[in-house]
Amino acid sequence: MNILLLGGGGREHALAWRMAQSPLLTQLYAAPGNPGIAQHAELVDIDPADHRAILDFCIRHSIGLVVIGPEAPLVDGLGDNLRTMGVPVFGPDKKPAQLEGSKGFTKDLCKRANIPTAGYERLTSKDGALAALDDFGLPVVIKADGLAAGKGVIIATTRQEAEDAIAEMFSGAFGKAGEEVVIEEFMTGEEASFFALTDGSTVIPFGSAQDHKRVGDGDTGPNTGGMGAYSPAPVLTPELEARVMAEIIQPTVETLAAEGMPYSGVLYAGLMLTETGPKLIEYNARFGDPECQVLMMRLEGDLVELLLAVAQGKLAEHGPVTLRDETALTIVMAANGYPGTPEKGGAISGLDGAEQDRAKVFHAGTALKDGKLVANGGRVLNVTATGGSATQAQTIAYAAVDRIDFPSGFCRRDIGWREVEREKAG
Repeated sequence: MNILLLGGGGREHALAWRMAQSPLLTQLYAAPGNPGIAQHAELVDIDPADHRAILDFCIRHSIGLVVIGPEAPLVDGLGDNLRTMGVPVFGPDKKPAQLEGSKGFTKDLCKRANIPTAGYERLTSKDGALAALDDFGLPVVIKADGLAAGKGVIIATTRQEAEDAIAEMFSGAFGKAGEEVVIEEFMTGEEASFFALTDGSTVIPFGSAQDHKRVGDGDTGPNTGGMGAYSPAPVLTPELEARVMAEIIQPTVETLAAEGMPYSGVLYAGLMLTETGPKLIEYNARFGDPECQVLMMRLEGDLVELLLAVAQGKLAEHGPVTLRDETALTIVMAANGYPGTPEKGGAISGLDGAEQDRAKVFHAGTALKDGKLVANGGRVLNVTATGGSATQAQTIAYAAVDRIDFPSGFCRRDIGWREVEREKAG
């Protein structure tokens, strides 16, 4: 089977690496891809936003499955267009993809389906949002409604910070994403991520993870797209996972199906584990980045077979997902300046030496310049390792980081710290 993978980051490199191991695969194409993905796929110079070009490519190359990695093409309706042409797709259509494309859409769905989440208000004007602040205590969470590349969420600890965040969003700092704002009550507890696959009717769990959003050690500094992650998240116990499936994931899938917009793909639930149980923070309509990298390191079996079962509506015939009983941990090496303006063009070497002792390096923002590997984005490499514990996986991953020569890059040195501390405490 010929497969087209859309995207060019670390998530897509992990997916390409895993799909390349499938006996079902004849030829893997990737658009636009990156130098790491090129080890497993033929790169195609097509913008994932160009629906017509993608459709033409699928027809000309007899594509049997399109795997959409990033969120923007999903929210833009690429899945609908491909399905209309009879091309199997892994990823939801435009309407159900609003789970990620509109935070207000998700909050309203939670209200209709009785899904536990934070109290909220949706606002379409700066004055209305400022007035609504009176209904919330501090801290308070201010979110741009639409896609903002992981940066449209501000936790304000003072009234002034909240007002500044609202003013920034309605000033156009986040583009169309900030034309509507969601104000939420602040929830306390530990955050975790839970993943499930669904073809619109059958739903199966796909594991848990914890990521690290802040740029600096000790969870300090501004939010980023993610500086590292590990899987599983033992804080999400089997009992809590069962509650998440029953109280959050299942009602979401059933409500969307009942309302005529069945969801097909992966559901990524960001959760807050509160004193009263798990509550939904937000949904993503695709695999997380860098959570996908740790999930792919743990996955057993044939990824292509699994994605195809989702795309063809045959998930019930597949059976449960099997994940290795070990910890996978990934560290993001970012370019200096991230999450602001990253320093591009910095030379990178030593990757071959890093990939030993259960370590794997996924390319996120890299490019080839005169035959040499250079940084070409904010998050540049995902250095990933597995181990019998979070402590062991962390040790192996940082040893791999230290074998890489990337002078214009940096990383956090404490990825996985919560679980490592719990393991030390015994």
